[in-house]
Amino acid sequence: MLATNRYFDDRFNLDAAKILPGEYYVTGRDMVLVTVLGSCVSVCLRDKLSGIGGMNHFMLPDSGAERDSPASASARYGAYAMEVLVNSLIKLGAHRTLFEAKVFGGGNVLPGMTMLNIGQRNADFALHFLSVEKIRVAARDLIDIYPRKVYYFPKSGKVLVKKLRNIHNDTIFERELDYRSRLIKEEVQGEVELFA
Repeated sequence: MLATNRYFDDRFNLDAAKILPGEYYVTGRDMVLVTVLGSCVSVCLRDKLSGIGGMNHFMLPDSGAERDSPASASARYGAYAMEVLVNSLIKLGAHRTLFEAKVFGGGNVLPGMTMLNIGQRNADFALHFLSVEKIRVAARDLIDIYPRKVYYFPKSGKVLVKKLRNIHNDTIFERELDYRSRLIKEEVQGEVELFA
């Protein structure tokens, strides 16, 4: 789903888009894309020549080891999140051969879920997808035990990451748990087109 939460960020003096779980945003403008990640992963992807770029925010919905193959229902959610991001960038005029990726998140932060390795599975999926699609990973900050706040500037490719060591509310956990429960209940529909 396209992120609709846009605002003006006084700190950076730029328009901004806030990306929530299950959302993405792409732009050719000079702006900042912002998200907060727990066990979810965000892939920041851009055409390094034109500066057309975007960000997604996704989680694989289950933890079943028997479903870990790239064709599994679980992986299809991640593949869909990546397909939408890549196709949306190309529609704006980005060239796939010039893509560079930066990948963040996958922390083991959901209470009671560390045994499922949700963060690790999300991180592994993102890196595997990018490797198979031959998209260079220019930077990454994955796993750990802390949530992260990510600021991505697609025009320049700059990223600022702040690890949230002290969390004073449960908003991150509630968003991710709600998102995960929606994914488990939803049936995967439609075709997923992987890129050659």
